[in-house]
Amino acid sequence: MRTAAERIGTPEAVRRISVSQSVYHASTMARRGLLKIKHNPQELFDVVALPVVFTVMFSSIFGGAIAGTVTGYLPILIPGVLVQVAVAASVNTGVKLREDMNKGVFDRFRALPIARIAPLAGSLLADMVRYAVATVMTVLVGLAMGYRPASALGLFIACLLVMVVAFALSWIFALMGVLMDKPSTVQGVSMLVLMPLTFVSNALVPVSTMPGWMQAFAEVNPVSHLVTAVRELADGHYGPEIGISLLGALAVITVMAPLTVRVYMRRT
Repeated sequence: MRTAAERIGTPEAVRRISVSQSVYHASTMARRGLLKIKHNPQELFDVVALPVVFTVMFSSIFGGAIAGTVTGYLPILIPGVLVQVAVAASVNTGVKLREDMNKGVFDRFRALPIARIAPLAGSLLADMVRYAVATVMTVLVGLAMGYRPASALGLFIACLLVMVVAFALSWIFALMGVLMDKPSTVQGVSMLVLMPLTFVSNALVPVSTMPGWMQAFAEVNPVSHLVTAVRELADGHYGPEIGISLLGALAVITVMAPLTVRVYMRRT
């Protein structure tokens, strides 16, 4: 004779979800995020406008001083802006996550028989569209201004690399979204962290022009490694910086993804 627990199913049996099911649940949540973008395309405004503003402004300000001409500065600038815009776009993940949590959306998701990581992973995967738009816009603006990469294939791989790294970084901002109480706080603290990372690097100017203490930081800055990798790929070279950037992204996901899910479950 079966026990009552056997008839209704034990909690452990009910909660066991396979990897394939987790992937399916995450893809469903990602589709939800894409539908939100479809019905509210204004969410893409920053990743459309920032590449234009950054490229035109920085090329006009620094082009003559660093390379002599705007066109000569573009091979240095475009990879830097590519990284800056994509990394800045990853902040939106934490902001949207906090907004949904404040509205109680994730409380309803938690009551569903789905993988615990699905709502978080789905939201982060949907943001890949934002990174794609940011990279495409940066490249198009650069081409319109006269940027000509040595390797089109290398530039394409560089864009994929930037998107992967941005996805990895979005787990950090997702954790901040879970921990903090207001979307404005998430955005403010995130930008405070990103400003020195993106500007104290080789993204816009040569590191050699910086003060000694700043050079030391810029040389170990992960953003500098990623920008160097993008420049090498656009030039048709495949150096060690590519592997360093990928390993760094993998390390961030390995540490931050389970940590974010754990904190998310505790907070909800």
